[in-house]
Amino acid sequence: MSFVAVRQTALAALRQHAVARRGCVRVRRAGSGVLGFVLACGLGLMVAAATGVVAPSSAAAQGFTYNPRPPKAPPPRVANDNQMLVQATEVDYDYNNSRVSAVGNVQLFYNGTSVEADRVIYDQKTKRLHAEGNIRMTDADGKITYANSLDLSDDYRDGFVDSLRVETEDQTRMAATRADRSKGNYTVFENGVYTACAPCKDDPKKPPLWQVKGARIIHDQTEKMLYFENAQLEFFGVPLAYIPYFSTPDPTVKRKSGFLMPGITQTGGYGFGVDIPYYWAIAPDYDATFTPRITSKQGVLLQTEFRQRLSNGGYQVRLYGIDQLDRNAFAGQPGDRQFRGGVDTKGQFALNDKWVWGWDGILLSDYMFLSDYRLAQYRDPFNSFMSLPTEAISQLYLTGVGSRSFFDVRAIHYLSFSGNQQTVPVVYPVLDYSNVLNYPVFGGEFSYKTNFVNLSRQTAVFDPITTTANTAGLCTTVSADPRARLPNQCLLRATPGTYTRLTAQAEWRRSFTDPYGQIWTPFAILRADAINANVSNQPGVGNFLQTGDTQALRLMPTVGLEYRYPFINVQPWGTTTIEPIAQVIIRPNETYAGRLPNEDAQSMVFDASNLFSVDKFSGYDRVEGGGRANVGVQATTQFDRGGTINVLFGQSYHLFGMNSFAVQDANNTAIGSGLDKNVSDYVARVDYSPNRTYTFSMRSRFDQQTLNIQRFEAEAKANFDRWSVALTYGNYAADPALGYLDRREGILGSGSVKVAPNWVVTGAARWDLAANKINQYVIGAGYVDDCFVLAANYVTSYNYTAGTTPPVLSHAYMLQIGLRTLANSSSTGTGAGGLQ
Repeated sequence: MSFVAVRQTALAALRQHAVARRGCVRVRRAGSGVLGFVLACGLGLMVAAATGVVAPSSAAAQGFTYNPRPPKAPPPRVANDNQMLVQATEVDYDYNNSRVSAVGNVQLFYNGTSVEADRVIYDQKTKRLHAEGNIRMTDADGKITYANSLDLSDDYRDGFVDSLRVETEDQTRMAATRADRSKGNYTVFENGVYTACAPCKDDPKKPPLWQVKGARIIHDQTEKMLYFENAQLEFFGVPLAYIPYFSTPDPTVKRKSGFLMPGITQTGGYGFGVDIPYYWAIAPDYDATFTPRITSKQGVLLQTEFRQRLSNGGYQVRLYGIDQLDRNAFAGQPGDRQFRGGVDTKGQFALNDKWVWGWDGILLSDYMFLSDYRLAQYRDPFNSFMSLPTEAISQLYLTGVGSRSFFDVRAIHYLSFSGNQQTVPVVYPVLDYSNVLNYPVFGGEFSYKTNFVNLSRQTAVFDPITTTANTAGLCTTVSADPRARLPNQCLLRATPGTYTRLTAQAEWRRSFTDPYGQIWTPFAILRADAINANVSNQPGVGNFLQTGDTQALRLMPTVGLEYRYPFINVQPWGTTTIEPIAQVIIRPNETYAGRLPNEDAQSMVFDASNLFSVDKFSGYDRVEGGGRANVGVQATTQFDRGGTINVLFGQSYHLFGMNSFAVQDANNTAIGSGLDKNVSDYVARVDYSPNRTYTFSMRSRFDQQTLNIQRFEAEAKANFDRWSVALTYGNYAADPALGYLDRREGILGSGSVKVAPNWVVTGAARWDLAANKINQYVIGAGYVDDCFVLAANYVTSYNYTAGTTPPVLSHAYMLQIGLRTLANSSSTGTGAGGLQ
């Protein structure tokens, strides 16, 4: 332990002092001065100075002179300089008893370690060093040891300390009535106390939040382990748990083999489960965790995770497996089998400072395994309202990032958690590259980008968009109804077969500001797409797309001009900038519009964020064509004492040619978006931040003829010292082209309150105003401080699944407890019940 960390040279130095001053019984400096002496450990030299005593010539060679003024703080010593500086009010030598004593404000400094005490005595006969009175020892690593008395052998292998208190650099603390050290390695603390909590500032004698008391605490410095005997865990001084024996790595250990805190889980499929993890620190660069889960219904689920860190990256592999005792618990489900298991892995490595490559991979016995046993990539939404994941991704990728360029290529395989594996694509590869030249071209900025994708899918996916299609099952792949899989009843969401596309685009733009302050930005874009689609002739697919092989070359040249004219008005109360904006875009019609598969451009939301986008489609599979003008006005006011408000209002006009947004494709992309008319709907955005506490935002789209709300979102946030709240309101008109037959309206509210310095309570709820009911809520509470974590969350939600009536009400909870440096434990559980 650190209380014996004074170097052996200190003992040798005191012995050398006894030899050099045999004729002097006592050397004392009267008054407030300090006697200083320097010990050259390797040479055995010592210098002492006092009134009437002359230093030997060897001392003069060291450049030492007596200074009658009060001493300054000792200068910092160079590590491992083999010198010790000792300061004290007086130094006594007892020749008859062979003792050397440093008395009064004793300070010893050696190689980054300092010892302070009222008195330090070295006994040559017993070869023991004894310190007493207000002892404070600070190691080079920042560990501080307090004691009333300290007794050590001259080789520092054995010794004892009374009334010990230790504070480490990572803020852990230990105290004991007595500590004995033996064999140079073992330290035994009698009536020891260990905690990672800081003492109360107002009342240091008050018990910490938690502490572990042991009749004996044994520290093995070689193994770096703490062993507790007859220990009890106390919270606020109240014993809560008794443990006859347990061990834990000491605070200096960042990774150590041993058992971790167990976890508790619960689901209907396997009952109650107890995880008993064991961590194995195999080597400095790799380790493993074995986590058997003992379940009440299914036996033992084995889990193993292996991790390795290399010089340029790292990887990990997880293995799972269980021989189920009661497969009937999953009767009629994918889990109705005896053996279930899986493996997933991920890794990433740097080739240099710009390039990395890596992978994610997963392989399961059945697609419900992760969700049934709440493992790995399957996550419950304890703290969010996001839906559960529908697929797991396996991929291999290479990514490079330059100062103004980006490259990414990857092969992707999706594993469906819903069992519809034949409907998800296999993508190999998908490539993206973009670059902006560092030098001007014709005075402007020139950039280019490339996208390549090749994907395949076995089975088509149809979605119903009418009540009849939904109730009669007209959009299933097996329906024999003559009305089945027709464009007026269904959407073709996923195309079967193979689809390959190569896109290349070059863009140039330059801005000019005329003498009147008007900003003119001409731009030119040339895009080319080479497409090969081999669409499988499955039932109903031919109603949407041409089946068989289709090759297409699609060119889209674009020229345009953007105009801005900012007006600035300065008033005593603030500054307002009003900026009219206009865009004119000239280009030919979109070729093959609606006649090719659409995989990455199915989402189309027209709002203020993409009002001035040259191409408003969300992906590459569709490209906007025809002449168009986008106009609007933006106003920003910066109040001197009232924050900032920004307003944008505008509209888009189809000028000539074919309106791409009015063309129906297999997904009805952009139909009903507000852009499918020659004169679009109005879009608006308002953002207001009066100060750092409040934030308000609003986004909306209004019908250009009736001014009816087609889409409206409003959000308000407030953050105070002790609490925060957020409220979001959404109102969306019916969109029959996409299957939304009724208006959707709801409110999502969330908040957190700091009810005490370390206590936080959180909650959130989502209210479906159309159905007039709360369909999801979460309640949570947590305590966090420097040494303890306690968190609990409970989530209730309705899961709407195709073919399930009524929707399923699900429950989920999580409890987490953490004691810093000792343990972390968590438990989770889920349940389900029919909607009442």
